[in-house]
Amino acid sequence: MKINPLIAIIGVTLCMLPVLSARAQESAPVQAKLMPLWPKEKMPGHGTKDGGVEKEVPSRGDGVTRITNVSEPTITIYQTAATQKPTPAVIFCPGGGYNLLAMVPDMPAWLNSMGITVAVLKYRVPGNMGGAFQDIQRAMRLVRNNATQWNIATNRIGVMGVSAGGHLCARLSTNWEKADYPKLDRVDEEALRPDFAILLVPAYLSQVAGKLSKDIPVNANTPPTFTLHAEDDKTFVRGTHLYHAALEAAKVENEFFNPATGGHRCPLKSNEEIGQWTKKCQEWLVKRGIL
Repeated sequence: MKINPLIAIIGVTLCMLPVLSARAQESAPVQAKLMPLWPKEKMPGHGTKDGGVEKEVPSRGDGVTRITNVSEPTITIYQTAATQKPTPAVIFCPGGGYNLLAMVPDMPAWLNSMGITVAVLKYRVPGNMGGAFQDIQRAMRLVRNNATQWNIATNRIGVMGVSAGGHLCARLSTNWEKADYPKLDRVDEEALRPDFAILLVPAYLSQVAGKLSKDIPVNANTPPTFTLHAEDDKTFVRGTHLYHAALEAAKVENEFFNPATGGHRCPLKSNEEIGQWTKKCQEWLVKRGIL
């Protein structure tokens, strides 16, 4: 799959800027725990091919931390306040065109505010879609394996991603039957299928006009899905329409919020129509019994 890095990076930046302009929560998530994805020296695939060291991309003055040359993927767990009942959880995949990761802190805080535990996935970049897909598979298994410890309900573990991260979530949603790496330990005995998916302005769902990408074979076992995409995001919205149509044809429960304007953005707070996605997403989660 060929990806235009400039379009992708500009797109995810436009998506994230409104998020920063209005904080979802004044307080930080209750707890954060960093965990490596893979056992030491057993990571499948490869890291940065040129041996580059992980680094932060120079700031653009928008408050977004952008990193690249990720060869040691991790998840960072943001737990909600203590509750008697197990909580739902999402694995959150940032965007960045598979070239970098735009790490924005606001989304975990918003999800925490609804009682959802969050695992932010730092997956391998740049140009390592195979490694990134192995990373989200391992992340799903790690969250399931630690569900009791983290007070997570094992039947309410979903994936959520922005732009390229949305594509990564769609790949796992439609390719969960078999892992792309050999079993390494007991963690890899856990199930891969997400219980639900939230796709925010997903990219790369279609590479050929009028057809879904071959790496996204939607079928009746695809998890229930909420999707956001504004109609004026001309680069990527056509693929989302195709994905929605495939979900409908397969009779997969889904909701597609498709405002007329908004571009490649997913603001947590906005007076524009696109800003309604947070309310609609929360209502969908309630209706699905996830919240």
